Amino acid sequence: MFSWRAMKQHFIEMRGYIAFMTILFLAGIFVGASNASLEQMISGQIAGLQEMSRQIDESSNPGLMMFLFIFFNNAIKSLLVMYLGVFFGVVPLFFILINGMVLGYLFANNPQPSIDLFTLITRGILPHGIIEIPAIIIAGAYGVRFGVLTFKGIGALFRRDGRFGRVYEAFAVRTVPLMVWLTVGLLLAAVIESTVTVWLLSTAFN
Repeated sequence: MFSWRAMKQHFIEMRGYIAFMTILFLAGIFVGASNASLEQMISGQIAGLQEMSRQIDESSNPGLMMFLFIFFNNAIKSLLVMYLGVFFGVVPLFFILINGMVLGYLFANNPQPSIDLFTLITRGILPHGIIEIPAIIIAGAYGVRFGVLTFKGIGALFRRDGRFGRVYEAFAVRTVPLMVWLTVGLLLAAVIESTVTVWLLSTAFN
């Protein structure tokens, strides 16, 4: 059940959902970068992250605290997004869209004017984002699939189709190894973000 081959096969079956959530994420980036009216909403979220960053910097072990915050924040949110998708897929749709909007806002309003946008992306986002972003998109895709199954389940109740319960159970079982793989991936991304990304950005300022 935990084999990569089985996961790869299921990703192929889920490719439509993953593609849709990728497009939604990219749409969020475009909206966040081009819609000035969203600045107040997005800047509020960024201000919260900046305050958390300040508290981490003032801790006794900033490196460890940064790693723990990044990992638990991303892992818990991704797992919640996947399983709260059971409520008609609303949570994962908003989660992916808002994350894309925040990233787009950062692209359009560089928080570090001393470095150019290309450097910000290649040194500040890509090193860990190449793992983290696909992980949250996949979590969102599975969350939406849960939502679709909920809609179908309601229909099955009216049709009195008892077979649907087995379909739902089979999908839920498949998310268990995915949960493990996502956690491992986000753990690796957190290590990279709290070490390699920090170092790369520090070299950009020098």
